[in-house]
Amino acid sequence: MLESFLLLSLLLFVAGAAIGSFLNVVIYRSLDDEPTKKKESWVQGRSRCDHCGGLIFWYDNIPLLSYVLLRGRCRHCDEKISLAHPVMELMGGLLFVWWYWGATVFFQLTQSPLQVLQPLFWLAVGLVLLAIFVADILYYSIPDTMVIILTVLTVIYRIVLVAYGEMRVQDLWWAIIATSAVVIFFGSLWYFTKGKGMGLGDAKLIIPLGLLMGWPGIVVAVFLAFVLGALVGVGLILVKKRTFGQVIPFGPFLISGCFFALIWGDHLVRWYLGLL
Repeated sequence: MLESFLLLSLLLFVAGAAIGSFLNVVIYRSLDDEPTKKKESWVQGRSRCDHCGGLIFWYDNIPLLSYVLLRGRCRHCDEKISLAHPVMELMGGLLFVWWYWGATVFFQLTQSPLQVLQPLFWLAVGLVLLAIFVADILYYSIPDTMVIILTVLTVIYRIVLVAYGEMRVQDLWWAIIATSAVVIFFGSLWYFTKGKGMGLGDAKLIIPLGLLMGWPGIVVAVFLAFVLGALVGVGLILVKKRTFGQVIPFGPFLISGCFFALIWGDHLVRWYLGLL
């Protein structure tokens, strides 16, 4: 039994690492703010070196293993391969394993077909959020493609939950109202600060996150995001990695805020209400 569990975990890690490698391609080819980069479809086309443009053959494209065997350098030009590639592959593999190990704890809908749809939905959401997290950290950009995919997935999932009676219609409306309010808040920050206080990508990202978290989850997530952002920002200033006025990507903090709100959001709300 244990051997089967570990073997399946290993296979899922390999599958997740492969998808993580693909997400690297999606991230890079979805960026719209690099005028020197030739526009390519992430659906078609062979993988190429970011430096010399040389084709990457299959034996140099094995997740994690190829990076180690090549010692982190391109076979053609000997330039360093971005550390983002193995990190993304590792995170993809770990996400799949975590999803498998935590299935009995987090995915408790038993009604067919929701018993299958629920874990698949959250796996897809995890992959998209991982891609957005890495893209914003590395390139200070949140690809619209990822935001659209996340929005479509979330809207369909919420409608299905309502249709099968797992979510009340009024809760869906509260999620829409809360999302609208937070979008207006983020959009106002972006507009009145001319993009210095908040990026437009963050204002777009809050749409699917609001629908995903609902009320009051999105409020808790946003509050935690600002707290985390402030703590990290002050820490970077203290260690002289940033100065006042420098841009810090906020997307990762929004995603982290949602993650913590999903796990401890109810406890935080009850604790806060108990103080009133």
